[in-house]
Amino acid sequence: MSRMSDAAVRKLILGTAGHIDHGKTSLVRTLTGIDTDRLPEEKSRGITIDIGFAHLNLGDVQLGIIDVPGHERFVKNMLAGAVGIDVAMLVIAADDSIMPQTREHLAILQMLDIRHGIIALTKADLVDADWLELIEDDIRTAVQGTFLREAPIVRTATPPGKPAVGYDGLKEALRAVCARVVPEGKSGPFRLPVDRAFTAQGAGTIITGTVWSGEVKPGDEVQWLPAQQPVRVRGIQSHGKEQPGATRGQRAAVNLIGVHHSDIHRGHELATPGYLKPSRLITVELHVLPDSVFPVKNRSRHRLHLGTQEVMVSVSLFEGTVAEAGSTVVAQLFCAEPAVATSGQPFVLRLESPVITIGGGHVLQPAPPRMGRRARRAPDRLTRLALLRCEDAVKRASAAAYFFGVGDWTALDLCRDANLRLDEAHAMIAALRESGELIELPLGPQRHQWVQRDALAEIENGAFAAMKALHEENPASASLPRNTVALRMKRSRDLPLVNAVLDRLIRTGRIGGDEHAVMLTKYAPKLSPAQMKLREQVITAYQAAGEAPPEANDLAKELGATAADMKKIADLCVAQKLLVHLGAGWYLPSVVEAAMRQRAAAALEANPDGITMAQMRDALNTSRKYAIPFGEHLDRIGVTKRRGDLRVMMKK
Repeated sequence: MSRMSDAAVRKLILGTAGHIDHGKTSLVRTLTGIDTDRLPEEKSRGITIDIGFAHLNLGDVQLGIIDVPGHERFVKNMLAGAVGIDVAMLVIAADDSIMPQTREHLAILQMLDIRHGIIALTKADLVDADWLELIEDDIRTAVQGTFLREAPIVRTATPPGKPAVGYDGLKEALRAVCARVVPEGKSGPFRLPVDRAFTAQGAGTIITGTVWSGEVKPGDEVQWLPAQQPVRVRGIQSHGKEQPGATRGQRAAVNLIGVHHSDIHRGHELATPGYLKPSRLITVELHVLPDSVFPVKNRSRHRLHLGTQEVMVSVSLFEGTVAEAGSTVVAQLFCAEPAVATSGQPFVLRLESPVITIGGGHVLQPAPPRMGRRARRAPDRLTRLALLRCEDAVKRASAAAYFFGVGDWTALDLCRDANLRLDEAHAMIAALRESGELIELPLGPQRHQWVQRDALAEIENGAFAAMKALHEENPASASLPRNTVALRMKRSRDLPLVNAVLDRLIRTGRIGGDEHAVMLTKYAPKLSPAQMKLREQVITAYQAAGEAPPEANDLAKELGATAADMKKIADLCVAQKLLVHLGAGWYLPSVVEAAMRQRAAAALEANPDGITMAQMRDALNTSRKYAIPFGEHLDRIGVTKRRGDLRVMMKK
């Protein structure tokens, strides 16, 4: 048989599972020639305590093997080892049959979304043929409804001093199962959950783990999480040999620069920078095991197993106060320490005490925004959360973008929150923009953000509600200062966002206003007789003054009005498009402002390199007193841009 190229060899992970003393480690040792018990305590006690590793070459498939402990006290180590396995091998001893950890391990594998597996019936030489038939019947009954329902059962034996039996058949069964595993490729962002960290003389920090997605090469900069610190890859080994890289489905030992081995440990992760986001809050779809005698109560404490991490969490149910056995609910997990995850990632939930498995499920939101209980439980929110688990990638992407709100996000964020490959994420962004599902919102001269349509509509509705309330509180005011609207929306710190939303509403004709103030288009101010008289006086005064308007406070004194009343009436005239606010206390009649703007534009077009304020003054045929606020007004509305002492044309 000719030697196959590395590109033709498929790399997969095989994980063992089963009750203590059912022969998992012995089976792996016979199959590969590698003893996975590496700890002195494991040698002395004769039991597996922590996860161990081996490898097996099956020709066109190279298997990395993770051997896990079977004792109930070390199920947390079994869970860490089960991360990223492609094929499970459930090991059951013929002389012992199905035991408690057999069932718990099977339930864990099921919750971790393992799709392929085989069943190894060990110690087959210790019982007679009739007993073997009965045991196999029991196994078939136990695995009904699981991913192992049609898995082959392979009898094996390793009698002392005699040749091992059944291992050729076991290898053939493994080849057949591996052939059905669909490869996921390398296009996803890189991710590797750490299961061990140590140091080697002359090498420094080394971590081991299973590459869960993407690929990594020596020289790459990756992010160490949850610390969110950059580290560099010095070298990579797989199965004891130096490698040019490691890809999804490979066991890898990664030599790191930039972190001490005592600081990084099991439960941490390495990933493409910007991909994963540490969070103490995770939204999940939680399934309580049908045979669990412990329901999940609201605010109860449990052990969350996520990747290779174990973290204490408090469960907050979205509906009801108790999740009974067999039920599936949406919940949020408040973590005692930051955790990282991706949407769709499976997890397992165990009791705080006694430490037994009671359920599991899938992550919906790896890092959801915090919000009040009422908003968290809103029916439309539950509907959108359900979309994060649907098969339609476009719907998942749209739902994830909705939850991003108006925050900055990238294709990597969409990968994480919509369970997409990187190429899929770019395609989804393009499709959502094309369909109008994503809307571009300018937040500044050099900054814009794509916002999901429904998320933007909610902010717009909030602006409408704020403006309506402010109009009712100030019946004489047709216009409302933008910062006052932002304050009522409780977004005073997001003034660029509020301004962008208000500008969009003005452009689409849904509200009126300018760069200073806004108003509802169908709102008519209610003026007292005194206010109506003052309005007429103000209009008359500004029309008479033309291009040399009075300062607002001076006009107020002349008319015997307060400064506040004067501003309210002047802003009303701006809303009614009778006046234009230049800034501070300066206003111009709208027709006068338009004429002056045309003269300024003509001067700017004649001098494309820019004009000074003196030239602006001469073009307007006015004094510096009026030219300065008018020039600042042109800057503000985007007609001009200041460059040193000059102003240049931005648009006609």
